Parts: sequence; C-alpha cells; structure tokens
Amino acid sequence: MTAQIINGKAIAETTLTETKSLIDKRLAKGLRAPTLAVILLGADPASAIYVRNKRLACEKTGIRSLAYDLPASTSEAELLALIDKLNHDDEVDGILVQSPFPAHIEEKKIIETISASKDVDGFHAYNIGRLAVRQPTLRSCTPYGVIKLLQSTGIKLLGLDAVVVGVSNHVGRPMALELLLAGCTVTSCHRHTKSLQSHIERADIVVAAAGKPHLVKGEWIKPGAVVIDIGINRLADGSLCGDVEFATAKERAGWITPVPGGVGPMTVATLMQNTLTALELRESSLIPA
Repeated sequence: MTAQIINGKAIAETTLTETKSLIDKRLAKGLRAPTLAVILLGADPASAIYVRNKRLACEKTGIRSLAYDLPASTSEAELLALIDKLNHDDEVDGILVQSPFPAHIEEKKIIETISASKDVDGFHAYNIGRLAVRQPTLRSCTPYGVIKLLQSTGIKLLGLDAVVVGVSNHVGRPMALELLLAGCTVTSCHRHTKSLQSHIERADIVVAAAGKPHLVKGEWIKPGAVVIDIGINRLADGSLCGDVEFATAKERAGWITPVPGGVGPMTVATLMQNTLTALELRESSLIPA
C-alpha cells in the first residue's frame, strides 16, 4: 500500500478562490471588503516568511491588509496600545500578532487583549470555548484547516478513532475539539502518555502536532489510516521534516500530508476565511466586541 498524498496547496488555493468569490459578491452589493491587521515584532526570518504569505493571500482574496512591522524592542505597553486602537477601529475586522513573541512580551496577555470578534487566529478563550460547546464562530486556523483536509479525502469521519499527538492551546487542544465536533472518538496524547505507540497503532486518524521530528514512527501507522502531520521541523542540515516518519508511514497509510505543502497552506487559507467570517459575524452581532 502506498498512501494517497493530501495536496494541501491545491485545497488551500480552492479555499482562497472561494473566499475571493464571496468577497467579490460583497463588493458587487456595495459592501466593503474585510480588513486584516498583521503585526510583526522583530525580524525573525521564519516569522517574516509567514507574514509575507499571509499578506500575499490577502492580495489573492481581495482582503485589505494593514502591515505593522515593529522592532523587537517594542514594549508590551506599546503593543497593547496598538491592539486596543485596532480593537476600536470599526474598519478593522481581524487582528493577528505573529508568534513567536520577544521574551519580554507575554503571549497570553496579548491573546486575551485582542477582541474575541477580531481574533482571526482563533486563539481567544471565548472562541475556543465556543468550539468546546459545539457552537463554533472563529475557529483556530490550523485545526479547522485540518478538518478541511480530512473532508477532502471523502472519508466519513463519524465514529472513527482519532489520535492527536500534542496538546498545545493553539493546535492540539482545539484539534481534539474539532475532531469531536466531526463525530470522532478522540484521544489526546502528550509527554506523560504511556505507550504512545499503542494509541497510534489503533487510530484511524493520526494528527501529529508535537513539534518533534519523526516522533511518530512509520511502522506504528495502522494500515489504511489517515495521517495529518502538522509538525514542521528544521534539521541540522537545513532540511524540513514533520513529526511523522513520512517515508515509512506513506507505505502503510491510506492518506497522508507532506511536509511542507500539507497543513501549512491551509492555515493561511483558513485565516483568510476567518477574516471574512469575522466581518460577517460582527455585522450580524453574533459575537461580542
């Protein structure tokens, strides 16, 4: 068996095209396009690439992009003041502060300061809570993108055994909630999990989101399982790899995402979709300011 590759780039392009079509319809009705404010602190090369990709996606979809490229020395008070200004700007629909943050900036405080109605990353406790009670509004971009990738396979998710490796607030935890919402039976694995191998060997769906290269061994994959690799790790030789041993896993899995080119593009595409959703929800006052 050789797994079918889930082409995240192609599915992301479809999502971007669909978002652009919806925005074009708004413009045709005389309504405005969504606006996304992206804040970048410092000159971290990886962060700069991520931000560039997000701004290019704005261009593709017709979303107005506001760029705030700030020095790494920007104080937390200055950043909070900027966020507060954007929170109160009715022309701004989404606010994103690119991580990782400088050491003197408290990430939790920044996430909580961004208005829940403009939290297009889907990190705010309000939006995670809505997902937990099966009333999603702005959904965490990467997990929601993974659901779209799973749906692209045509496999019915109801009742499948899913294992999520990693329990971070931004990815692992909302990923488990998304899979629950889709009707899966979900196991969340973490550093204290006993016998990670035994959990993965029985899983119909494996989502690896631990950020540890080749943590999930290819021979653990159940024949025919769907493998979603969220991890992206740079090795000593400069090459990129995921959390899953891809070469071995693809010989056992039914479907698998590559790294890169799998989940990453979907995260950006879902961010664009969230920005449009944020505008529409605020227009209809379904979520608080």
